Amino acid sequence: MSTVTAAVELSKMSGGEVHVLVVGHDTRSAADAAARVAGVAQVLLADAPQLAEQLGENVAAQVLAMAAEYGHILFPATAHGKNAAPRVAARLDVAQVSDATRVIDRDTFERPIYAGNAIVTVQSVDKVKVITVRTTAFDAARSEGGNAAVQVVDAVADSGKSAFVSAEIAKSDRPELVGPKSSFPAGAVWARRKSSLRC
Repeated sequence: MSTVTAAVELSKMSGGEVHVLVVGHDTRSAADAAARVAGVAQVLLADAPQLAEQLGENVAAQVLAMAAEYGHILFPATAHGKNAAPRVAARLDVAQVSDATRVIDRDTFERPIYAGNAIVTVQSVDKVKVITVRTTAFDAARSEGGNAAVQVVDAVADSGKSAFVSAEIAKSDRPELVGPKSSFPAGAVWARRKSSLRC
């Protein structure tokens, strides 16, 4: 939800809207929850069995199928986001802005370097900015107060490039420092350009 906060900041600077893409299978409840988040103008729901495991290739293909109308595509800097974002950036032939901790303007961001010991200001001149957002750097958006429409979009076909085998959870007594307390299934948060999206 902190990724939404970063997208809201960008939308205010660019005069656009924030759209949330929810990718998965049987994820209507997550899309409905995203629609209630303050600052979200529209939720795009791609729901299909081939998206159930949220494989990076399929998530990236879904984002790319819709990317033409957007000026900023944001992912949380989590394992899922870091799996899909570079694929999207590479296919769009743009440089990725990784681990953004502050939005300065629509093209300029701060991010840590040297294991967080220094902060650098980066500016992207690419037409589309693909950004991973450090979730601890932005406050979580309010989970209530929004009233966005949920639009079901066509799901992409399975890429066939990878297959889900199994999942194992490593148990640790240490707290998780990277991930948010609540999130949506894999997907992206979009800061839409000023022009309207026609689907």
